[in-house]
Amino acid sequence: MLEILLASLLVMLASLSGKLVTSRHAGPLIERNLHFFVSFAAGVLLFTIYNLSSEIIEHSGSLATGLPWIVVGSLVVLVAFRYLPDFHHHHDVQAPDHAHSRLDAKRILLSDGIHNIGDGVVIVAAFAASPLLGIASTISILVHEMLQEISEFFVLRQAGLSVRTALTYNFLVSSTILIGSLGGYFLLEQFEALEIPLLGLAAGAYLIVVFHDLIPHSISTATEWGHYMKHIIFFVVGLVLMAALINVLPHAE
Repeated sequence: MLEILLASLLVMLASLSGKLVTSRHAGPLIERNLHFFVSFAAGVLLFTIYNLSSEIIEHSGSLATGLPWIVVGSLVVLVAFRYLPDFHHHHDVQAPDHAHSRLDAKRILLSDGIHNIGDGVVIVAAFAASPLLGIASTISILVHEMLQEISEFFVLRQAGLSVRTALTYNFLVSSTILIGSLGGYFLLEQFEALEIPLLGLAAGAYLIVVFHDLIPHSISTATEWGHYMKHIIFFVVGLVLMAALINVLPHAE
């Protein structure tokens, strides 16, 4: 139990990775180019969707098994966007598209929350198999979560949240991993049955974030201000970097 809690808390700390890009030297440069880092985040999350879909196929033998959950995940995020309170907090970053196509934080936070529950279940199942596999799984989840959380931090900043607010929301949402890890510890068999639904829900939720929010935002910004090639490069870098991390690290998710 203790090792599962420690692993979950360690992964939760990845939610503060955004602080790494707010240093005195890197911070101002990143703030001036947040709209490009939204394209980077789109690449990271698009490969995350691919990875989640691959996991569905691996666990069930067919993507069709998880397809209904992907659809449900998309619908959940769309409905939540309509009824959840507004998260906008205007800050002093004046991105080129500040007056236009502002991003909304709700969808990406909800998607991340669903994904984190699934990560908690994975950690429990791995430690149940062996301590070594549990440690390997935790390292894998931790490293790719750091990249994902940094990407989501860029999106939250571009959505209008201050650095402190973005980090706070990321940390609070990351705590949903405890739902998966604690629930999985006490009800492992039941929670393992939820693995495919959770993977599908997360994939569907991220689909909406990427294709409804991030990519249209990047296209709108590129159309208004140019720099199409820069947006494409940032997108590809995010995609390739996430793919490299997933393929190099121990298979955990």
